[in-house]
Amino acid sequence: MTKAVISATGLYTPPAYIDNEDLVKAFNAYVDLHNRQHADEIARGELDALQPSSPEFIEKASGIKRRHVIDRDGILDPERLCPHIPERANDEPSVQCEMSVDAANQALEAAGRAASDVDAVIVACSNMQRPYPAISVEVQEALGIDGFAYDMNVACSSATFGLQAASSAILSGAARSVLVVSPEICSGHLNFRDRDSHFIFGDACTALLVESEDRVEPGQGFDILGTRLKTKFSNNIRNNFGFLNRADEGGIGQPDKLFVQNGRKVFKEVSPLVAETIHSHLDALSLEASALRRMWLHQANLNMNQLIAKRILGRDATTEEAPVILDEYANTSSAGSIIAFHLHQSDLTSGDMGVICSFGAGYSIGNVVVKKR
Repeated sequence: MTKAVISATGLYTPPAYIDNEDLVKAFNAYVDLHNRQHADEIARGELDALQPSSPEFIEKASGIKRRHVIDRDGILDPERLCPHIPERANDEPSVQCEMSVDAANQALEAAGRAASDVDAVIVACSNMQRPYPAISVEVQEALGIDGFAYDMNVACSSATFGLQAASSAILSGAARSVLVVSPEICSGHLNFRDRDSHFIFGDACTALLVESEDRVEPGQGFDILGTRLKTKFSNNIRNNFGFLNRADEGGIGQPDKLFVQNGRKVFKEVSPLVAETIHSHLDALSLEASALRRMWLHQANLNMNQLIAKRILGRDATTEEAPVILDEYANTSSAGSIIAFHLHQSDLTSGDMGVICSFGAGYSIGNVVVKKR
């Protein structure tokens, strides 16, 4: 039976970035303006005064120091606090398509492949900029791939769910080479007026080339040893933006049309669920946690990752064992664990094993256990 192999990866990083100091400066200017405009209501107790943020608060709460974004100026305008990403004409490539093509071409070049070698494209990410035509089909056309494509959304687990789908396509014979691309423009659905979450997200795009093992040179890439998916419904991470919003005029523009979460509940409920899922997956593969050279975990929160890694290993993990890219990229939703994989794999040698794991809204958890060829 053939194996599915991750033969190459790619990463598009927007050139613009915002460090915590600049983000806090813009947010606090908004807070000051809001509190002055509503001073009377605040004095009468009819409205709570907004509280300022600080770089120290952000780093302690998340481990984030800065984030890359598609647009910097709109986010740092205290009167806007939202990226400015103008709509494009229908005959122009979409923003997500451009990001995807860049990351995909990097993966193809790294693998020594041409677009003609690829059979399918899966665009897997948290938020698509339109419902149809599918972004994946646009990417397929832009790359010149003769095959099939589809979009999928499982929030922060989209990339690992897409990786599982690509692996299944390889194993079933439906395709011999699949691109999984995750163009995450998280800044577009982040409420930059919310102190508890205004710092969380950044933008990026990853690409994974998944191929049948007979197409990949010995020593190249990572064998996929197994995949495991798990979902459990929860309202603790939610985004209510959708096609029916226009049918309820009273709901348009409400905060829940952007990212909202109950962070404490997410931390408490998801951390043990992730650790349990990884443990049971390893058991099914007859592997011990000590066999893992690396854990490329979802990059949402440093404290959460450290807790999960400790539950897996039975001790604190080193940064080599559980690398972190939060300080540079912040939370890039489904792209986060793939960014960590992309940036922290070159030192591994043949036979080294690791797990790519994502977790987020749904709840959704995706595990992919891999071994260096």
